[in-house]
Amino acid sequence: MTGPTTSQRQPGSNGRPAEAGAAAAEAAPAAALSGSTAGEPAAPEGEVIRLRLDLSYDGSGFHGWAAQPGLRSVQEVVQDALSRVLALPMAAALTVAGRTDAGVHARGQVAHIDVPATAWQPAAQTALRRLNRLLPADIRLRSVAPAPAGFDARFCALWRRYSYRVCDDAAAADPLRRHDTLWRPGRLDTDRMNKAGRACLGEHDFAAFCRRREGATTVRALLRLDWARTGPGVAVATIVADAFCHNMVRALTGALLAVGDGSREPGWLAELLAARIRDPAVRVAPPYPLCLEEVRYPPDAELAERAFVTRRVRVPPA
Repeated sequence: MTGPTTSQRQPGSNGRPAEAGAAAAEAAPAAALSGSTAGEPAAPEGEVIRLRLDLSYDGSGFHGWAAQPGLRSVQEVVQDALSRVLALPMAAALTVAGRTDAGVHARGQVAHIDVPATAWQPAAQTALRRLNRLLPADIRLRSVAPAPAGFDARFCALWRRYSYRVCDDAAAADPLRRHDTLWRPGRLDTDRMNKAGRACLGEHDFAAFCRRREGATTVRALLRLDWARTGPGVAVATIVADAFCHNMVRALTGALLAVGDGSREPGWLAELLAARIRDPAVRVAPPYPLCLEEVRYPPDAELAERAFVTRRVRVPPA
């Protein structure tokens, strides 16, 4: 989902005893961690530290990011690993930049969590290695470190960038990429799709492309929406916005695919946007070709201001 410029598998355990043993060995020492690392003063009792986590995951084996009773989620798996490695006295919840749906992937997801400083301090030097040994192969933690003052993974983000990958040539379809690529018969006209997408740029009420939630606004600023050919038979969409409401990326993509195959005219998206009501003719595109590629944040000195601006309630433009 570049427009703005500034400075980002297989699910579950494979059951091999050696890996299970390694994970247990990594988790076990955490329970004994206390005090401070050599040469560092102990953290004051009750002090809390906010950690930033950068991670990637294959969404194929997850029911989305958010924890749900009885279902495998990215949030629950990562929180469980953190609790074990940091020996947290009670469960701590992750806050994430983009709550991906079931089947959606991420290369550049960002989250934060607040933990006791006394839990982080003794584990800081080895936490990343030990967490990745505990985590399943479909999640990789890229970094974990104390966040700068004022950081909030959700509210401080300037924008999120998603991609959506489609193959429209059966002979060019790569079987090894069937879990992150939509196969469609008939060549898509990306020029028509890009013409349609340009009408959606800017700040609008995207109610026509969102699943409404009680008390939530559907006003968003769409910064980029275009398609490019990246190889034989492959078209990839880039979608960038300050934030996305539920199903927005996949609904926009579904509408653009209808324009690309000729079943709808390029002006259709502008008509839908102006109507501000959900149209059943808009088919939500499947989740598995969608990937959260990057989340961008302002310089550290501007984090608090950005969070303040993001929390404001936006009303539909006149």
